[in-house]
Parts: sequence; structure tokens; C-alpha cells
Amino acid sequence: MSETLFDRPFASMADLIASRARERPEAPAFAYVPERGDERLALTFAQVEARARAVAARLLEHAEPGDRALLLFPPGLDCVVAFFACLLSGIVAVPLMVPRRTAARDFSVAILADCTPRLLLTSAELVDSRPDLTDWFDRAGATWLVVDAQDDVSPAAGAEGWAPSRSDLALLQYTSGSTSTPKGVMVSHGNILANLEMIRRRMENPAGAVSVNWVPLYHDMGLMMGVMQPLYLGGLSVLLAPASFIRRPLNWLRAIHDYRAAVTSAPNFAFDLCVSRFQPDAMKGMDLSCWQLALNGAEPIHADTIDRFNQTFAPYGLNPGTMYPGYGLAEATLLATGSQRGTGAVRRMVSRDSLRAGRADPPRGEEDGQCLVSSGRAVPDSSVVIVDPDTQTPLPPLVVGEVRVHGAHVAQGYWHNAEVSAETFPLSGDGSSTERTLRTGDLGFVDDAGELFLTGRIKDLIIIRGMNHYPADIERTVQDSHEALRRDCGSAFAVTDDSQGEKLVIVQEVERTMRQSLDAEGLARVVREAVTKAHEIAVEAVVFIRPASLPKTTSGKIQRGLTRRLWTEGRLEVIGVG
Repeated sequence: MSETLFDRPFASMADLIASRARERPEAPAFAYVPERGDERLALTFAQVEARARAVAARLLEHAEPGDRALLLFPPGLDCVVAFFACLLSGIVAVPLMVPRRTAARDFSVAILADCTPRLLLTSAELVDSRPDLTDWFDRAGATWLVVDAQDDVSPAAGAEGWAPSRSDLALLQYTSGSTSTPKGVMVSHGNILANLEMIRRRMENPAGAVSVNWVPLYHDMGLMMGVMQPLYLGGLSVLLAPASFIRRPLNWLRAIHDYRAAVTSAPNFAFDLCVSRFQPDAMKGMDLSCWQLALNGAEPIHADTIDRFNQTFAPYGLNPGTMYPGYGLAEATLLATGSQRGTGAVRRMVSRDSLRAGRADPPRGEEDGQCLVSSGRAVPDSSVVIVDPDTQTPLPPLVVGEVRVHGAHVAQGYWHNAEVSAETFPLSGDGSSTERTLRTGDLGFVDDAGELFLTGRIKDLIIIRGMNHYPADIERTVQDSHEALRRDCGSAFAVTDDSQGEKLVIVQEVERTMRQSLDAEGLARVVREAVTKAHEIAVEAVVFIRPASLPKTTSGKIQRGLTRRLWTEGRLEVIGVG
């Protein structure tokens, strides 16, 4: 397929949607595969544009450009059509997770209050299956409309009068709200277009590349890599339900095989889950040689995860260079750094002791060594700089500091939150420029080649006896210490004792098969010994909780601040303490 798809700059996302429908009208654009069975629905580029324009016309009967619309959808293509309709009409999309039946809805209520939506877009499937949401819809105080991606429309149907520009707001991407009120990241048409080109160039994605995605579309990775990058490439996007992946993770690999997909993305835990649920019978007949790039977007990324995944699936044609570590966040639209395509992960052995002191020196011996995985280099036409968190002065290579990102992909700030926006998105240079720099709140260092190595979050950093300790490293040590402890399901944090300073607490999920026979004191002893040996710190408490109860974000990241709060308030689902 010709690379001329990227020859000209697009005026807006609406321009991109129209261009792809004009250039590739009959080519398959999106397909949804349910947990069992064949495709439920597939749309060509012409069909998805026509249906989105028809919905856009309906939106403009009830709202005006600049108004907000909540997108509340189960997995499927209805959400894709609704999102494109917002882009075409100038309505600002606000993707939102469907509230669980039994969960507290403070998160959703806070978002409602913050963005004051004019519209609430949903599907007939959700309305029929969740009658309990009717009251929630009414409380939203918004006009709610049903969007059906399967509706037939005439070629002439749809809104034609609105012409958004690159500076217009496209969506509000809300943060997890794990430790504070959720914040709506203001992402413009220009931010999206800039990051789509940055992603294409950094990943070297060819025109027409097929992708498979299960990450929820209300998450920045799911929306950008599952919907927007395939649109930009003019290739087919195959979508699966997130719950389908969690229950049967090898379905993801089956879809990659079936559709001969080249590009995917997922958090680090997803690759661990595929290994833990591996069954030779389920992999029978699979050929993964088509798989060229698997964005691993967690931070930090674990070398042992990559090794286990490569070893497990190499017999099925997986190329070891497929794994593609990267670093992204909603405040940078999505991707901030990425690796070199096809080369696999760049690794660096550093001194564990020096890292605690804020430097990445070579190890002084085998026991002092710690393997870190690079998240790659800054995407094209952007920069990543490490600065002192207090003075904001740039730091030299191999010195740990705060990661700062600059480029056209940096978002406009937080919705109706001027104070926090000014702190997180300061104007670049002397303030005369309209471009902004992003203070990420993440810690890391760069090497002499510009490779970024992340070490943790400033707010999560554990400081005991004047030394820095990174929670992810401690959590990994804990989970490596015994097979009864679930991977990617633990949280390490510090609590303050007035007389003795900060003390370390470990909260860890236990495997389901071990709950009945759990020896909390004996297992806690194993954990304490492992942590003391590896990190030279004592553990105040080891808390074992039931499976699937650790607080996490929608992308699987551990919410350490919320875990600490639940522990201090006695609200964790504890099954043993040692």
C-alpha cells in the first residue's frame, strides 16, 4: 500500500476520517470479535464514516460544538462510531468506564460533576442489559442517545457544516483518580494528529498494518492504539472485549494468528498473564510469525516478563524482537518514548545501591546488580529531559530525576483546573511560547544514547533512613519469593511512625489455590527475608489479601496511594497478616 497516506498534514481528525473513507472506501476498517464465535460486526472505512456522520447530525440536534458527551458503551463498534461522530460534530468526547453493578460510583459521579455533559451516548445493548443504569442516566442531567453501529444510513446523511481545526478540543481523557479527584486531560485534534505521526515514525508502522486490541476504549492506550493509529495507517483494527482477554488471554494470540496482525499493545501484566495461562492445546495450529510489534506500555517494564513471554511463545513463531517497550501517558496524548522496531528490549545492569542514591552506576558485584529495561527514546519531533524535581534544572545522563516531555503531543492542560494545569503543563522557555512542557511526576534517567529508563513515581517513592527505594522493585522481590504470591498483584508503600519515621508495608494478593492452606506467618517470614536480603530494609507488616482485590487503574497499574489509604482505614479484604 502506498505511503502517500501520510504525505499531507491533516486539518483535523474530521479531515483524517474523511480522507481514509475517500481513499480506501471498501477496505475493512474495524471488526469486533466476541469471546466465543465469529465476528459480530465489521465496517469498511466508508461505512464507519457514513454512520458517524449520521450520528453527528443527531448530536447537533441536541448540542453545540464544544459541549461534552459521555461515551458509555460495552465492548464493540458502537463506541467507535460514537467517538468518530463527536470528532465530526465538534462535540467533546468523554470516554467513561461502565459503572459496575456493585461498585461505589464516586469516580463516575466526580467526572459528571467536572465535565457537565450535555449528552450521554450509549448502546441499546447496554440499556437492555443494565436497567439499573437508568437512574444513573437520569442523574447525569444530560440528554441520552442510543448509538447503533449497524444502523443503515444513506450516503448523503450526516453533518457537513462543522469544520474543526487542529486547536479545537477533541476529547477529555480522565485520569484514574486513585489518590485525588479525577482530572480531565484536554486533548486537541492537533495533539492526536501529532502523536499519531510520532507513533507511526517511531514504531515504523507501515500503511495498512493490521492490529488487534483488547485494552478498553475508555483508556488512552486502547483508544489511541486500538482505534486512532489503525485509522491513521489505513489498516484493519480488530477489537476484543477486555473481559474476554482476562478470562482467556490466549484468545488475544488466536486473533493475532487469525487476522495476521502485525501490531498490538498492552500493559506489562498482560504478557505475564498469557504465560501463566499457557496451555499447549489452546495454542495448537497457531503461527505468530506475523506479529512484528507488541507495545509494552507499563512502567517500569520487567526483563523477566519479556524473557518468559519470548521463551513460552517462540515455538509458535514469535520473533524475540517483537516486544516493544515504550512509555506513555494521557497528558502526552499517548506515546512519549519508544524502542527501535525489531530489536527487542534494551537492557542495562545498574548498581542497586547507587540507584537508591539517585545514580545509575555499574554494579559492584553480582548481588548489587539490577537489570533495568529501557522504554526507548523520545518520539520524533519531541524531547525528553531529566530534571531535578525541586530545582527543575536539567540533570546529566545516568542521574535519576523527574521526566519532562516537550512536543506537539503534550495536552492543553486539565479541564477547569487552572492551578494544577499551570503546575503540570508549564509554558515552555521564557513563557512567550504557547507550547507546553509536561511535568510527568515519573522518575527515571537517560543514558548517553538517549534511552529512557524509568524507576518509579515521585509520589510513590519510599524513603527509609535517607535512602530511596522504588516500590516496583520491592514488589517484584516479594512475588519472586514464593509461588503462592500473584504476579503484578502487590503493593509496597511506607507508613509514617511518629517515633521511628517511615516503615515499609507490603500488601499482596495470594493465588486462589493457596487461600485455604495459607500459612500467613510462615509466608510472611519468607517475604521479610527476601526483602531484607535484596533491599536491606525491614518490613513492618506483610498483609495478604484475596485475589483480584488490589486497587488498580483501568490499565492494570497498581494504585499504591489508594492501597495505603485502605490499609490505614482497615478496608482491605485481608485473609492473613504476618
